[in-house]
Amino acid sequence: MSPLAASDTTTSGTDDMLRHSHTRLATTLLSSLSLASLALAAPAQADTLNIGVMGELASFDTSQVSGGVWESQILMDVYEGLLKENPEGEVMPGMATDWDISEDGRTYTFHLREGAKWSDGAPVTAEDFVFGWQHLLDPASASKYAYLLYPIKNAEAVNTGDRPLDALGVESLDDGKTLKVTLDAPTPYFLQLLTHYTAYPVPKHAVEKYGKQWVKMDNIVTNGAFTPVEWVSQSRISVEKNPDYYEADEVELDGVNYFNTEDRNAAISRFRAGELDIVRDYPSSRYQWLEDNLPEATHLSPMLGSYYYVLNTREGRPTADKRVREALNLVARRKVLSEQIMAGSFKDAYSLVPPGTSHYDVQRMDGVDGDYQKRLARAKQLIEEAGYGPDNPLHLQLRYNTSDEHKKIAIALAAMWKPLGVDVEMTNAEATVHYQTIQQGDFDIARAGWIADYNDAENFLTLLRSGVGNNYGGYANPEYDALLAQAATVRDLDEREALLEKAENVALDDYALVPLLYYVTRNLVNPDISGWQDNAEDDHPSRWVTFTE
Repeated sequence: MSPLAASDTTTSGTDDMLRHSHTRLATTLLSSLSLASLALAAPAQADTLNIGVMGELASFDTSQVSGGVWESQILMDVYEGLLKENPEGEVMPGMATDWDISEDGRTYTFHLREGAKWSDGAPVTAEDFVFGWQHLLDPASASKYAYLLYPIKNAEAVNTGDRPLDALGVESLDDGKTLKVTLDAPTPYFLQLLTHYTAYPVPKHAVEKYGKQWVKMDNIVTNGAFTPVEWVSQSRISVEKNPDYYEADEVELDGVNYFNTEDRNAAISRFRAGELDIVRDYPSSRYQWLEDNLPEATHLSPMLGSYYYVLNTREGRPTADKRVREALNLVARRKVLSEQIMAGSFKDAYSLVPPGTSHYDVQRMDGVDGDYQKRLARAKQLIEEAGYGPDNPLHLQLRYNTSDEHKKIAIALAAMWKPLGVDVEMTNAEATVHYQTIQQGDFDIARAGWIADYNDAENFLTLLRSGVGNNYGGYANPEYDALLAQAATVRDLDEREALLEKAENVALDDYALVPLLYYVTRNLVNPDISGWQDNAEDDHPSRWVTFTE
């Protein structure tokens, strides 16, 4: 999925990336909602869901989003791809009712749903998918998530400008009722990928009418269960049920409000006051209190996600030196972070790809656990060999996106690196600005997180592939790239797994990043809600949500 703001992820990616039953809050808690708190919320409707999300949506144009899980939550409610997810995160038919796959696994033929419409009543056609995917891959769009569509024939060449848009391996057939997709090579996760927002359609007729202004509130049309009606910058986005959605009769909610709640403690207070029905990613430091006081509402479950620090490997940066990268990894005390700083609400990590990833064994960075004093001595030696010391202290700029959680981790790591003579300058910004800044390479070390867009190791490993937008540190290793490229052509799953594991070990041996923690999902959910199920990717389409009272 995507990078996470406070858990990003993401994915999200798209970091950065596995089930409690829903019971009830005490009646006294639910009755604490006051007229004053109601006044703070958006205009109320019957059965309107209020969600506290982590940050600001960059755009309703999916080619322009920053990739945070907070954006994915909104986009999955207003758009729908060829396939969609049920509450458990399982793939099911969406805009396509059925599909055929060729024997060689390279050609997919999707039969579009009869009667599927945009929210202005125009039909959803295969041409909207062709147009949307070409738009995402168009070099002019500069989408950092374009690489997710690279399995499609010629997608990478189109994205780099080496081939025209119409060279992309997608065709609209049968007057827009059928979509034919040709891949460069068999791709085991392709169907799951189609639930991600990079594979959503774009309303060609709206773009032709309004140009870039098609995403404005007065112009936008969507094909999901809900459609946007209001956007108050840095405060709230409101959507209403889409009456033209093919399953509109089965959608119980009248609308959803997504409140920007980067202050997680404030979000908890709003939840307790009844202003929010869901809080995404509550602070780990509050877990025990929430479990003790709001046990029916407090959710914690395994997740496919990694929390890591990016190391800028671009020329001229101190972290371009492998010795510096190794030293920083050697003295990062991951168990202290997971068990003490994060109070057990994360798991300590020694790899990029997390446990639970399908058809993959967790790998491990060498030498970064075990005897601390030996690790510290080795790290000091490496820093000295790299040319740093009392006469030439090592100054590093560390960026993180604003949250108490990220701040605590940054302060802890700065303290862990201090015995090496490292002076850390910390800078924070809200999530969207943070990711935009580090994408431009203006940092030495940067916090990132990734939640899986689909359950496959490739989704994590692509974060270190040359030329990929979410490769924030600019890491480039020809051997690593070659192994990923080779894995993409292999149909045997065991052979493919071996290649991907070898690739990760190349990056880990290169100390390309600082793996720190594996995520768990942390959500507060009103027990009077059904249709919200914990799942490994932490995806929760509002289409399935109902109020039981």
